[in-house]
Amino acid sequence: MSYVRISALTLLTMVAFAGNSLLCRAALNETSIDAASFTAIRLISGAMMLWLVLRIKKKTPVGRGSWLSALSLFAYAAGFSFAYVSLPAGTGALLLFGAVQATMICYGIWSGERLSKLQVLGLILAFVGVFVLLLPGISAPPLYGSILMLVAGVSWGIYSLRGKGKGDPIQITGGNFLRAVPITLILSILMLRHISINNLGVWYAVLSGALASGMGYAIWYTVLPALKSTIAATVQLSVPVIAALGGIVFLNETITLRLLLASVTILGGIALVVLRKK
Repeated sequence: MSYVRISALTLLTMVAFAGNSLLCRAALNETSIDAASFTAIRLISGAMMLWLVLRIKKKTPVGRGSWLSALSLFAYAAGFSFAYVSLPAGTGALLLFGAVQATMICYGIWSGERLSKLQVLGLILAFVGVFVLLLPGISAPPLYGSILMLVAGVSWGIYSLRGKGKGDPIQITGGNFLRAVPITLILSILMLRHISINNLGVWYAVLSGALASGMGYAIWYTVLPALKSTIAATVQLSVPVIAALGGIVFLNETITLRLLLASVTILGGIALVVLRKK
């Protein structure tokens, strides 16, 4: 695979990941669709797209993945959707990304990985950035939505850790998406009194599930073997930035000084950790 193609596919994937935040925020803020329905449609669309990709590759997701991973996937998707009822796109992406990376870094420490002094400083900076972002004040994001997004990030971090080195990642992801469908349907039944379906909201959910999630993961796992681990980790720092810029352009959101300072602190701290890894 040529350098130009790798770069183009990597950029496309980061845009797709940021697109999840924009599509979810647009659906829940500008249409009448509810968070549970958005989650269900997103996961069903993602499962269908991954199934189609695997059919083209003459593979099957049957027997791949696990119910525990599917539960983690569902917790991420549900927390993500309910958080974006109140959070701006950029703030949500920053909290999500920070929680994912912090979960994986903390797991590494728990597993015996040693950090240099510079990495410890980076980890402290990242946690300070989250603390500053959530401090009470006029420009602070809603606490309930922030907690939900942090839970979503931890869930996605657990999901990622459980899937490392366990075979074809597209097959495993497809199997987990299929298993997550009945779980999200249970949520929809429990939230039946609050269900609200809107045509535009449904299309946003389908785009989020089929393209930004299903195709996004498929492309990412295709290009990932060609990237060094440090580059793969670092390039994801661009996702909250792309989401914030997209929120300004497409959703008329604003970037506060608090968000800007927190972004520099969180992303800079995480960059110190991942760039110093062997």
